[in-house]
Amino acid sequence: MADPKQEETFKVIDRRLFTEEGELRQDAVEHERREEAAASARQAAQPPAKQAAEQPAPPAEAESPAAPESPASRSFQMLINFLAQNAAAMLGGMADPRTGQPFVDLEGAREVIDMLDALRDATRGNLAKADQDLLVDVASSLKLTFMEISKAAAEAMAKKAVAKK
Repeated sequence: MADPKQEETFKVIDRRLFTEEGELRQDAVEHERREEAAASARQAAQPPAKQAAEQPAPPAEAESPAAPESPASRSFQMLINFLAQNAAAMLGGMADPRTGQPFVDLEGAREVIDMLDALRDATRGNLAKADQDLLVDVASSLKLTFMEISKAAAEAMAKKAVAKK
């Protein structure tokens, strides 16, 4: 009895459309003509109602200039919420779990705000209107809060410096 592995063979078929010189292969042209003829024969044989059902869908919404914007992305909103909560915590919005006192980390808050700005720049033109508005509103609100807290911290340090003299 012969070994089954030796009896198995495989056939390599060159399905490239172009020759090494870059010209369209003759059998590729003939194959395209046969496919076109078969497709037109199938369409002629179908009843009109079935043809209407199999018509290609209208162009995608992205191609249409008056297409409505994509819906807001829940995961994007969660990312913005996560970053905003961390920045708010660093700006004294949450108490330190160990001490129970609010803490302020201006440098960390500034980094998170910079991340939001970088995210806004990187996604410009690619976001739904609701996502873009959320990102701008959160970044603006955090910047305003950052400025107020940094101003208050600078005034407190100035008062301490005057009191030491």
